[in-house]
Amino acid sequence: FISVISPAEMAGEPVALVEYLTMCRKKVKEAHIDTSLIYAYAKAGMHSELEEFISAPNVGRIQDVAERCYSEEMYLAAKIMFTSISNFARLATCLVRLGEFQASVDAARKANSTRTWKEVNASCVENGEFRLAQICALHIIVNPDEVDELVSVYEKRGHFEEIMAVFEQGLGLERAHMGIYTELGVLYSKYKDEKLMEHIKLFWSRVNVRKMLRACEDNAQWEEVVFLYLHHDEFDNAALAMIAHPTEAWEHLKFKETISKLTNTEIFYKALTFYLEHAPTKINSILEAMSSRVDHVRVIAQMKRAGHVALVKDYLLTTQPQNIKEVNDALYALYVEEEDHAALAKGVVTYENFDQVEMAQKCEKHSLLQFRRIGAMLYKRAKKWSKSVELSKKDKVWDEAIETASESSDPPLAEELLNFFVDQKLNSCFAATLFTCYALLRPDVVMELAWRNGLNDFAMPFMIQTMREMSSKLDGLVAKERAAEEAAVAEKKMAEEALASGYSADYGQADPNSMVVYGGGMGGGGMGMGGGMGMGGGMGMGGGGYGGYGGY
Repeated sequence: FISVISPAEMAGEPVALVEYLTMCRKKVKEAHIDTSLIYAYAKAGMHSELEEFISAPNVGRIQDVAERCYSEEMYLAAKIMFTSISNFARLATCLVRLGEFQASVDAARKANSTRTWKEVNASCVENGEFRLAQICALHIIVNPDEVDELVSVYEKRGHFEEIMAVFEQGLGLERAHMGIYTELGVLYSKYKDEKLMEHIKLFWSRVNVRKMLRACEDNAQWEEVVFLYLHHDEFDNAALAMIAHPTEAWEHLKFKETISKLTNTEIFYKALTFYLEHAPTKINSILEAMSSRVDHVRVIAQMKRAGHVALVKDYLLTTQPQNIKEVNDALYALYVEEEDHAALAKGVVTYENFDQVEMAQKCEKHSLLQFRRIGAMLYKRAKKWSKSVELSKKDKVWDEAIETASESSDPPLAEELLNFFVDQKLNSCFAATLFTCYALLRPDVVMELAWRNGLNDFAMPFMIQTMREMSSKLDGLVAKERAAEEAAVAEKKMAEEALASGYSADYGQADPNSMVVYGGGMGGGGMGMGGGMGMGGGMGMGGGGYGGYGGY
């Protein structure tokens, strides 16, 4: 029978072969016969006979024949055979080929194989059976590794709405995982961006942030990018994204809240440049948020380079209590430009850490008298006495000039000012200078000036005071000399009294109870009578007894 089967199959005579093999089968129970008979039934299109045969006991290799029929596109015969052996995976594939999509889905459900679901899904998508395709897809997306491939099946055919619908349904699955939430977000980013923000706000904690960020960046959805950065505590990246894409992503309140949480302080200075360009009226508000962490000196330098120091006046006022030199310099320069002399006068007294000479030079050239007076005061505080006096003289503020000369303790400066008043015939100021600078003026200079210029009446109080002081000094010297003389006399008197009482300086402290030894200390003119009594050098009791009377 083997020699008959092959030629018959090659000759394409399946009906004749069926008759022959049916006869053979009555005599021989052989697997090859049953297998060939099943194929002959399929080839002849005798589907009812085929179904009857395989449902009865046989030893044919049904699986092999079914696969052969499938490969030869005899899908109906293959369907009968796959059904008989309960191979639901292959049955589902056959049903798809036959266009029986509902039945194929039912078969795939029985097979419960991801591969089968994918095959059925792809066929349903290709044939526009999206409802059935969605059923299959919901069984596929629960496997994270299959998500990307499933999406590509829909995207290649342009079925964007359908694939988004699949993932929207997938959100409610018990086995929903991060990949489903993420992929739906990516699809919204590509094809329906009006729903993207809502999706991210609802499921930001369940998406793959890196993948979601890449998708949003690729599609220039910067508001969503900032949202994701903020909700995953990437504040530096969020701030940089807002700075780079202000039209889409920047909001002042959100940026202000973000800036206080930055770790990279360099972003502060980028933010200043950004606000100068895009929102200059809100720059003080943003500086308030980061004032505790910025380098104030660097901020002032940046504002000076930009030429917008006036914009940050509120910030300068807030920072001034720290008494930083650069802040004070910038703020006082603003006061000069704004001609706010009251604020400047108050500031330079309260906060003294600034360049006083530079500020004085600015004020010196100002057209308003009040500023020039502040300049004179600053020169005085910087101990530039002559500059201060000159400025006061130019502005005819005589009292300040006189006071500055007095505080300087500089006699030549005081005398120069006195000569100025004489030249200008300011007699009252001449008198005031004599009074205020009394300790610095030489009386002879004052007397000469008064005599030469007929100012004796104005100089008289000064001269009276000078004479009074000279008299007091002389009286003091006389009293001191008299006291010294009296002390010398008293000392001399005490010395004489001590000598008269028998005590000399050597014996004043001798013990009165001690025994007097004659001769031991009386020699050599002990009694001193040598000149009168001539007893040979006194009584001569020291060393040799009486020395004879040779003196008579």
